[in-house]
Amino acid sequence: MTSEEGDSNAETRQSFSGQFEPGPVPPLTPVDKYGFIRSHPLSPPQEVSITRCQPFTERDREEERLRKWRKMIGVDGADWEQYVRRKPQVVKRRIRKGIPDCLRGLVWQLISGSRDLLLMNPGVYEQLVFYETSASELDIIRDISRTFPSHVFFQQRHGPGQISLYNVLKAYSVYDPDVGYVQGMGFLAGLLLLYMSEEDAFWLLVALLKGTVHAPLEGLYLVGLPLIQQYLFQFEHLVKEELPRLGTHLEEELINPSMYASQWFFTVFSYSFPFPLAVRIWDVFLAEGVKVIFRVGLALLRYCHDDLVKLPFEKLVHALRNFSENVLNPDILLPMAYSIKVSRRLEELRQEYLKTTTLAHQLQTVKSDNDMQPTRQKKGASLRVEALLSFRRVNRGRRRLARLNVRPKKFLRAIFR
Repeated sequence: MTSEEGDSNAETRQSFSGQFEPGPVPPLTPVDKYGFIRSHPLSPPQEVSITRCQPFTERDREEERLRKWRKMIGVDGADWEQYVRRKPQVVKRRIRKGIPDCLRGLVWQLISGSRDLLLMNPGVYEQLVFYETSASELDIIRDISRTFPSHVFFQQRHGPGQISLYNVLKAYSVYDPDVGYVQGMGFLAGLLLLYMSEEDAFWLLVALLKGTVHAPLEGLYLVGLPLIQQYLFQFEHLVKEELPRLGTHLEEELINPSMYASQWFFTVFSYSFPFPLAVRIWDVFLAEGVKVIFRVGLALLRYCHDDLVKLPFEKLVHALRNFSENVLNPDILLPMAYSIKVSRRLEELRQEYLKTTTLAHQLQTVKSDNDMQPTRQKKGASLRVEALLSFRRVNRGRRRLARLNVRPKKFLRAIFR
């Protein structure tokens, strides 16, 4: 890059930042190791005593674990692909145990394929941020302060964290106008920004939504929320099969997964779950795909099963949205989740969902044609309609899908209230 180009880019950045007037710097407050403000801060003597009392064997074990990860990755990820090819089960096991926090950003880029996207598209992110405009800019600005408001990086109004988040979301809304910006995407981008630069976070978001390694997730945010409808259909059936007593109780209380599980899929547990659990889920999510969301969701319900089946409607909904702290221990919850096998059944349910939606579409087509035909043909068509209705309770599923299709924005506001 020439000095003139560098000066031009610097001016552009300065001009962009000038659109925002940074608010006052928040006062210094105690934070945890991830940067979130403590709700019940410990006094300094207590924190020191905890550090001093940490067993030497535990610290030694963490250092050994970090050494193994560095050897596995190599310098700046140079040895990663070779190690994955040679020892895939070792990599899988170590990822499930948790990626060391200091290496998490780099490893996430390696396992998601976003590093390759970055190298293949030099200058694209800068072009999207500084030289393009987005129809979603006002929506993004409105939602930014709602993303991780208790984290020091995002606390200052129009500070560095909020501007970085704005840049990533704006860039993606220009890059993929079919998706644009949808409420909830900020939690994905915000989580990534805590571990990597703006440009790295942008390309990881692209890798996720466009499906560089695993199935694309952009359907979560497209008009009508088609992928969330599929996931909720699959999850509801899995609950009935894996936890039949609870599934029956939920059905009797007229509670479906859209009332409690939607945000799990929209934000991959980053919206309202403890951060240490969320990043451990993300480790496995990026490596193994969306099936881990189903596994964790089922593990949550299994862990609380005996309590949930006793609760009436209002208390049940509250419990499904607010799990107790002892349930959310990653070292307890995640091994339980890994023991639940869902891959084959998820594919079967996906095929069943596609048949259901196809039949619903055929039903609508027959009904439209029926209105234009003579009475005799109308009677024959109605019989065909009845046959379609009886197949896999299509009409019931169609009504549920329609409820989600009516007002996606209203649906999202209810989730991220």
